[in-house]
Amino acid sequence: MWQAAYHHELSIPQTQDMQFPASPASPASPASPASPASPASPAATVSTVAPPPVHAPADARFFHYAGARAPERQRRIDANGVGLAVYEWGAADAPPVLLVHGALDFARTFDVFAPLIADAGFRVVSYDQRGHGDSAHAALYGWVADERDLLAVADAVTRAPIPAIGHSKGGSLLIHAIEALPHRFTRFACIDGMPFRSPHPDTAMHEKRYMSPEIISNWLNHRHTAASAQRKPSPLQDIARRRARLNPRLSHDWLCYLVTQGAQHDADGWRWKLDPAIRPGGFGPMRSRWMTDRLPGFPVPLLALFSTIAEPMGWDCTYEDLVPYLPPSARGLAMADTGHFIHIERPRETADLVIDFLRT
Repeated sequence: MWQAAYHHELSIPQTQDMQFPASPASPASPASPASPASPASPAATVSTVAPPPVHAPADARFFHYAGARAPERQRRIDANGVGLAVYEWGAADAPPVLLVHGALDFARTFDVFAPLIADAGFRVVSYDQRGHGDSAHAALYGWVADERDLLAVADAVTRAPIPAIGHSKGGSLLIHAIEALPHRFTRFACIDGMPFRSPHPDTAMHEKRYMSPEIISNWLNHRHTAASAQRKPSPLQDIARRRARLNPRLSHDWLCYLVTQGAQHDADGWRWKLDPAIRPGGFGPMRSRWMTDRLPGFPVPLLALFSTIAEPMGWDCTYEDLVPYLPPSARGLAMADTGHFIHIERPRETADLVIDFLRT
């Protein structure tokens, strides 16, 4: 359903003979930012975030949302050839914490949550994943590529161990990064970021289906059509209503605000900046589903928050599913009457839990 909700927004030219290139690329739309190379270090180019332009009087009120605050600083880093947009809330000399968004999202979805963490004395650093938000579109989308990007951002922030917060896919990316490089992280707050869809312990067998000829053919067809696709223009509120199919528990005003941050306004209307070539998880096995066996030995302190109401954009995972696999020292909490976007539905309560955990 995730992909279907975005796919119907695409305008795809009709073609007759399909010829698949060896490495199909999906170029960024003309309005997408370029990806200049810049040093992956704290000294990378930094700019103050300017107020957003008002494109139409009818849309002006949606550039603001109660409690939302734009990041104080923005820069781009070069992550192995892909330009990533990086955002920071809080004092530049405060202790850093890395914040990672989920699939089909972007860093500005944290505009309410991140300032609450920053106001507690932290330098909150987030970024748009490749193909999302203001980061560059790329020829490759996959789990390993996302892991490399995450670590490139962490290295650009500090070479010292760093605490991290991740939502949804961002949580799963961080779990793998922390398991691989535990010396780079001090503690981890996971916001509904532990998938558990495949029957344990047969996950590996289940994932083999992702490498079948039928799946590979489908992916090649998708990349071929997406390479020349452009999202259809729409009024701002129409895009927000379509996003509500994925986020039915979030308010219309909040979703309109998200459009102003995650979409671009062209002469003919609004379009999401998300690369049409992206599918959740990229091509190949969704490696986040392989982590259950390793969770009992997770190497850093862990706070795991779970939703209790299923949503189209959620992981289909419950507290009861995963609590038997959490390490004894972990703290797991089921958030009553809360959907997948815990930090948006209950920002103050979520921030207080995370701040207390970070200070422990």
